[in-house]
Amino acid sequence: MKSRFVPFLPLLSFLLLWPTRATAQTNSALDLTRAVVVAPANFSGPENKAVQMLVEEVEKRSQVRLLRAAQTPNDGAPVIALSRGNNTAPREGYQIKTTGNGVTILGNDARGVLFGVGHLLRSLHLTKNKITLPTALNLTTAPKYPVRGHQLGYRPKTNSYDGWDVAQWEQYIRDLAVWGTNAIELIPPRSDDDADSPHFPLPPMKMMIEMSRICAEYGLDVWIWYPALDKDYGDPKTVEFALNEWGEVFKQLPRIDHIFVPGGDPGSTPPKLLMPLLEKQTANVRRYHPNAGMWVAPQGFSQEWLNEFLGFVRAEPKWLSGIVYGPQSRLTLPQMRAAIPAKYPIRHYPDITHSRQSQFAVPDWDLAFALTEAREVINPRPMDMALIFHLLQPHTNGFIAYSEGCNDDVNKIIWSALGWNPEANVKDVLRDYSRYFIGANYADSFANGLFALEENWRGPVVMNHDINVTLQQFQTLERHATPRDLQNWRFQQALYRAYYDAYVRSRAIYETSLEEQAMNKLREARVLGASTAMTQAESILDKAVTERIAQDLRARVFELGEALFQSIRMQLSVEKYQAIGVGRGANLNTIDFPLNNRLWLKQRFSEIRKIESEAERQKHLAEIVDWTNPGPGGFYDDLGNLTRQPHLVRSPGFASDPYLLESSAVSMVGAYDGSVQLRRDEFSLTGMGFQPYGRMSWWDIAETYYDTPLKMRYTGLDTSAQYKVRIVYSSATQQIPIRLMANDQFEIHPFRKKELQPVEFDIPAAATASGELTLTWTQAPSNRGAGRGCQVAEIWLIKK
Repeated sequence: MKSRFVPFLPLLSFLLLWPTRATAQTNSALDLTRAVVVAPANFSGPENKAVQMLVEEVEKRSQVRLLRAAQTPNDGAPVIALSRGNNTAPREGYQIKTTGNGVTILGNDARGVLFGVGHLLRSLHLTKNKITLPTALNLTTAPKYPVRGHQLGYRPKTNSYDGWDVAQWEQYIRDLAVWGTNAIELIPPRSDDDADSPHFPLPPMKMMIEMSRICAEYGLDVWIWYPALDKDYGDPKTVEFALNEWGEVFKQLPRIDHIFVPGGDPGSTPPKLLMPLLEKQTANVRRYHPNAGMWVAPQGFSQEWLNEFLGFVRAEPKWLSGIVYGPQSRLTLPQMRAAIPAKYPIRHYPDITHSRQSQFAVPDWDLAFALTEAREVINPRPMDMALIFHLLQPHTNGFIAYSEGCNDDVNKIIWSALGWNPEANVKDVLRDYSRYFIGANYADSFANGLFALEENWRGPVVMNHDINVTLQQFQTLERHATPRDLQNWRFQQALYRAYYDAYVRSRAIYETSLEEQAMNKLREARVLGASTAMTQAESILDKAVTERIAQDLRARVFELGEALFQSIRMQLSVEKYQAIGVGRGANLNTIDFPLNNRLWLKQRFSEIRKIESEAERQKHLAEIVDWTNPGPGGFYDDLGNLTRQPHLVRSPGFASDPYLLESSAVSMVGAYDGSVQLRRDEFSLTGMGFQPYGRMSWWDIAETYYDTPLKMRYTGLDTSAQYKVRIVYSSATQQIPIRLMANDQFEIHPFRKKELQPVEFDIPAAATASGELTLTWTQAPSNRGAGRGCQVAEIWLIKK
């Protein structure tokens, strides 16, 4: 069966086909089943951890326990020889090569030994009672980027981490180290989160100590993401409280290498108060960890605050170690690099965990997926991650990625692998991932499945027939899986997504058809009568609930949701697994979210039934039927619908602007910026950050961020005609004013707050006299936070 990631190759083939540095040899496989691990008796603690990792991970997969010896045995047994070489060689690097009777790993330092062992583990073919190395190795390598890490936050907001015990944390940190991860970022007990979780096996401070200890034992850097949350750091008492609180954390941790303080998201402290606080906190942490660094990110800053921040940084304070580039940044990363003095490195803080309303949202994600699978879905995006990495990482000294749980596990591995070797072949990375984490016989099939899951999200869901092919591929793997395979949480995650995607597509096709049938009944209203037409239309729409389809797929999704809670503590439901909120990965709560206009139509029917006049009832039903009709010579765009936005100016787009700071984005509406709480209909999604209101065409939008204008371009207009424009603005950012200009010359309306209903404005005849028209929207300046506000849902250009 043809692999489904192939259609995406024209866009990113250079990533899949990029050569690797390793020397591929065709010698017969080396049998290491009876191998002895030879390692010096004077190895350091982290080096001994590397030996332990090798022995234990091999045993888990093969049931063979390798013996350790200080010297090469005389019985001719194969040898895996570990040693540490010259510390003057590149840091963290290693040499790995096969010999006639084994493998040698020479680390440049203790981390080099650890990462060399990780390379061997990724390369081995491990089956029951058998250990082989199928391809000879001869490689000398060192990492390209010095910082390669991931944020692992033990806090209630995450979709799984808060349920992990110490053993699970060590296993996951070890898993990341196998791929060259050298830094873990922790979160302190007090953050923008609840103080407790029903899933916590240990109190937050105790677990933070344990995680710091684990990192220290493996020789990995410990970062702390430490938001400044107090209200007024201009008050000396507040500063004293913060110094004492942070100091209590600092002194209890076995290892701290760096502190990272976000300027916003969360926190809202102006730089004139934040920077002096951080100078004091730098001295504070160095009382206990003398070499600890202090980093800061200008996240969520207004332009005024950003200018103030840059003024501080350009004075080159000695206490500052570097700058972090993260979500909610007004500048692109290249712009940030140009604005920051060269002496300060920039560490990337990419959001690899969220799929919508985020720094690197899935481009043009179909609304059906955005509504159901939601923001923290299991999201393997190998090609998107590779594209983002190659575009942005050259401006940095590395990354520590933002994560809210194990839903982004594949993305973590892609970033870690590319952080070591940017020329790594993405398909080879996923082959190694599949072989090491799933099983020796899954290298190609599971890797292809992960690519296919990413392709499931390309384009309109109802037109993506390959979603069903992806499910068939995973069902084949599922049928041939062993009981042990089926208990593997990474295997379960891929199955969950494949079944969920297919269920959403089946529902989208079905409910689209139901709505069309219902609309046909409304078109017969003048014959049937308004009441009868509405009753029959409503009966058809309700089949989405009374005559559900694909219930076998839905049932399997729920079975896998239970399996994932048992295996890795994924909280995919608020009621079943006590997830902190629907919007925090609990997409079993949203699996049946309506995928047509049923909610809006039933609400309108209820309102129309209260009208006594049959003529008025008929008039309102006609408005529903003709909603998208712009009339003769007019144009209609549903700006959140990829198939109905011909006039939207999109460039440059995700391929060159993945954070979409300079492009128009297609996004889902969400109560994400502290905006108004919208009305709820029959479907309540407390905690999702979105309550349905109005038509589906109001639930997704075109938008731009910060000061980037949103534009629409029309040609072929009647030069002698008068036009008007009808607009539906986004309800999520109602309080953020927006302005509309025509041809950058005529003000159609000044800055104004957004209504929750269609509004109309005349277009001056002079604006269309040439037969062309450009409409440009801008939001009010000085918007802090995520930069959202310039958002349009629907637009009609109507010939008067």
